[in-house]
Amino acid sequence: MRHTEQDIAFAGLTGQATLLAEGRVSAVELTSAVLGRIAETQPTLNAFRHVRAAEAGREAEAADRRLADGERAPLLGVPVAIKDDTDIAGLPTAFGCRGDFPVRDADAEIVTRLRRAGAVIVGKTNTPEIGQWPFTEGAGFGVTRNPWDTAHTPGGSSGGSASAVAAGIVAGAVGSDGAGSIRIPAAWTNLVGIKATRGLVPTAPEPELFHGLTGHGPLARTVGDAALLLDVLAGTANRFRTAAAREPRPLRIGLALNVPFTALYTRLDERVRAAVVRLAGVLTDLGHEVVETEPRYGLIGLDFLPRSLAGVADWADRVPDPALLDPRTLANRRTGTRLRPLLALSRRLEPLWSRRVGKVFSDSEGVDVLLTPTTATPPPRADVFADLPNWRTDRAIVAACPFAWPWNVLGWPSVNVPAGLTAGGLPMGAQLAGPAGSEDLLISLAAQLEGVERWHDRTP
Repeated sequence: MRHTEQDIAFAGLTGQATLLAEGRVSAVELTSAVLGRIAETQPTLNAFRHVRAAEAGREAEAADRRLADGERAPLLGVPVAIKDDTDIAGLPTAFGCRGDFPVRDADAEIVTRLRRAGAVIVGKTNTPEIGQWPFTEGAGFGVTRNPWDTAHTPGGSSGGSASAVAAGIVAGAVGSDGAGSIRIPAAWTNLVGIKATRGLVPTAPEPELFHGLTGHGPLARTVGDAALLLDVLAGTANRFRTAAAREPRPLRIGLALNVPFTALYTRLDERVRAAVVRLAGVLTDLGHEVVETEPRYGLIGLDFLPRSLAGVADWADRVPDPALLDPRTLANRRTGTRLRPLLALSRRLEPLWSRRVGKVFSDSEGVDVLLTPTTATPPPRADVFADLPNWRTDRAIVAACPFAWPWNVLGWPSVNVPAGLTAGGLPMGAQLAGPAGSEDLLISLAAQLEGVERWHDRTP
């Protein structure tokens, strides 16, 4: 059977790896097509900060030689992209900022693992300045747009990675998540995005990111592809791919629509509410018990702010020219510097929040999994955030994205699953969340849901 370029582009990581192993496409052909799609879409989507055309070509040639010799590896010859907060030897790591950043002389550990799995790394994707915002735009690179509707944002801060995968430029990409930065863009681009338990995916060369809030993870169109990429990043062999192929037992699932306290007004958009409630009905039809519940988030935001803003200050202190930073970044840097004395207290309080929120899983009437909105709204319009003052930016963030960040404080896993489209064709997402170490269960449940919903059949 002859495969068109469109078929191959949307074949997914697993599908592309199979085509390569069977000799129906070469790594050079696949990589050349990806580089062509990057060039074609940069003027409209602007998903990439750096493109490794020559290097990726050489990596693809090497992959073809390995394939010809009979070698097999999970991603051998498959092109992937990586967010520009991650070190790749030979490129700067600007994390969305302007300035003359030094070229890195070594790969981050997750890049080493991708190379070991045979991946061809085509480039680094755009992210807002120091990953602060759930929209991907900035003076350093412009505006990254949503392939479902280029008037709208793909979200952030892993917006470039999400845009690239949703558009079929690459079959999978790596992002990072410190307050929903994988799950939010996944929700707004019809993707599966996984935030893993803290420590599962290495952050080396950094001992931790944003004082324990942030971790790396996959963005893909299917649960199986996201599981494959997570296995590679975490070094877990076939653990998560096995979970994706396994039917979950009947579960007690808590439908949680209550908004964590943010001190700013937040309202759940009725379209998102209806989409999440509809998924609750699908889960009921699949044999699960769905009950309404309200996790006791309390004032967990008081633990989040010192760690997130001190993390911004840490990064801002390292840029070559702070004068080039966004005024909002400079303001957050000042606040983060003032909040650094609270970091030790924030870390000591984490077990308190784990016990408080964890009661929803451990009580006699507790649930196995939570189903919540990933965001409070569908994707906002793009190119409207650049000139907002800090207070209005904060209001926009809180209004759109109040649901994801508690799981970063807790360090627990959460998976975004697509929840359908608005009448105007904009994607929405729902969050499957659980206690520490529950990735296998969440992935298994997400895969079961995908079998009914078939969200990967939808393309922009």
